[in-house]
Amino acid sequence: MAEATTPKSPEWPTFALIFACYALWLIAIFGVAAWSLWLAVSMMGVVAALHSSLTHEALHGHPFRAKWLNEALMALPLTLFIPYNRFRDLHLAHHQDANLTDPYDDPESNYLDPAIWVRLPRWQRWVYQANNTLLGRMLLGPIIGQLAFLRDDWRGAVRGDRDIWLAWALHLPGVAVVLWIVAQSAMPVWAYVLAAYLGLALVKIRTFLEHRAHENSRARTVIVEDRGPLAFLFLNNNLHVVHHMNPAAPWYRLPALYRRGRERYLACNEAYVYRSYGQVFRQYFWRAKDPVAHPLWPKP
Repeated sequence: MAEATTPKSPEWPTFALIFACYALWLIAIFGVAAWSLWLAVSMMGVVAALHSSLTHEALHGHPFRAKWLNEALMALPLTLFIPYNRFRDLHLAHHQDANLTDPYDDPESNYLDPAIWVRLPRWQRWVYQANNTLLGRMLLGPIIGQLAFLRDDWRGAVRGDRDIWLAWALHLPGVAVVLWIVAQSAMPVWAYVLAAYLGLALVKIRTFLEHRAHENSRARTVIVEDRGPLAFLFLNNNLHVVHHMNPAAPWYRLPALYRRGRERYLACNEAYVYRSYGQVFRQYFWRAKDPVAHPLWPKP
């Protein structure tokens, strides 16, 4: 059902946005931070979220055909915490739609195996339950996700996974360069780390309900029909089923694809749709959307 949307020429809108993202980064840490630190932290959080969205575009083959060029453009890890190669490999594994929400085979699943859930101590259950509200996902989600990611990468590295070693060998010098540049700027390093965390918290708004547990894999991916600032910040990945069905399509083509095939997309995902992020905030800011234990997974 995917459409032929692979660009035949360089995607200049994406390239221009990457250039603008780095320019805004420098403006935030050198210019705005000299005037107002907290305004700079807020601005840098938005820039970090945008950089994450652009990194997602790069790993899907944008804005150029040359993979090395796309990866070179996103070489500076403005969000600090996740190596590009690991994000690329885990996210492309996530695109195996038959495995979506699987506690083991989907690297981006927020569900736990019920057998694991029942063995967790009470305090850890409370943390995971809080993480399943939108507020909790924004406050706790980045650190929970980072700790789980580091745990899994450490286990893989100990087993001798060369891809993990290479990813971190490429990532750490990039982090050192970013932090060195920040150290020359008006923004303290601690404030920059806070801004990077804020950027990841903003991204958690998008990922909060992207996928649901459902017997039919095609019905697991959401559409949020938002056309406001968050949709731009997420580069239209709120139209997430459109992205999953057309992973080669650049961000600026997703709205048109959705307009042309709205009925087909909503039939495919069995009307898993929200009108806006305002609706998402109203429904789930304080309330959990899903259980932590996968509801369709075999019970212990």
